[in-house]
Amino acid sequence: MKEVTFIRQNIEKWKNTEKMIEQAEDLTPDQLAGTYIELTADLAFAQTHFPRSRITIYLNNLSSALHRILYRNKREKWSRLITFWTKEVPLTMYDARKELLISFLIFAASVLVGVVSTHNDSNFLRLILGDYYVDMTLNNIAKGEPMAVYNGNPELPMFLYITLNNIQVSFFCFVMGMFTSFGTGYLLFKNGIMLGAFQTFFFQQGLIKESFLAVWLHGTLEISAIIIAGAAGVALGNGWLFPGTYSRLESLRTSAKRGLKIVVGTVPVFILAGFIEGFLTRHTHLPDLLRLSVILLSLLFVLYYYIYLPNKKSHGISKT
Repeated sequence: MKEVTFIRQNIEKWKNTEKMIEQAEDLTPDQLAGTYIELTADLAFAQTHFPRSRITIYLNNLSSALHRILYRNKREKWSRLITFWTKEVPLTMYDARKELLISFLIFAASVLVGVVSTHNDSNFLRLILGDYYVDMTLNNIAKGEPMAVYNGNPELPMFLYITLNNIQVSFFCFVMGMFTSFGTGYLLFKNGIMLGAFQTFFFQQGLIKESFLAVWLHGTLEISAIIIAGAAGVALGNGWLFPGTYSRLESLRTSAKRGLKIVVGTVPVFILAGFIEGFLTRHTHLPDLLRLSVILLSLLFVLYYYIYLPNKKSHGISKT
């Protein structure tokens, strides 16, 4: 890579690093550490390919300044538990906004595949959901209880099982990124097809409203969190697949740390979704307005915390 190309590709990032050094007191240790890792990778590249260049001197000085800030003797404050959720996760989500878009598009496309395939092929539903589940649901519909699948077990055990299972799925979705982004993409595609087939099935039975209010009561948070975990997996896969100017190991380490933070950030969302599914979804007699309100509030939370707040936090850092 030519020096001018190297500079052109990274100059904006270095300018942002200068701003971060000026605002270091407002940033988290993890954010500073992540930036330092990227900066030292750039410095190592410059020292190898342009050892006598001014850009190498510039990067060395910048790295030294950030190093002094990063390794000050500070005790970790208990407030870190708060800043993790209020600062670190939103800022990490901003950095992963492209991966989040990719994850969403994969999932949306797979839902569409599930809808079209179920509509055009009567056997597709049984292939995806299985004969037992389809026959059980048809039997529940015949008895006038189409959503009886949600009240088949006691509330507390169901809440715990659903929550732990969803958290496990999210971490698996992240880890599959080790098999490149296609590993995570496969899991997203599989879950999206199941959702599309499920909703189309109830549409064909004339029960789309009841299906929507029951599934999305908890599914707004649950499906959103799966897509977000998918973004973590895509970030991990892209990290070692496209290392850029960094070593493959360094790039993998940075992307793994970023992805893990995203996945951990989804745990409370899965807990809340599990609580709703275990304790509320089963009560299909609840007023439609109440259930719709929970769905809308859940959607507003997802949009605020994972879209609006990351942009607000990032702009606040870069413009102050």
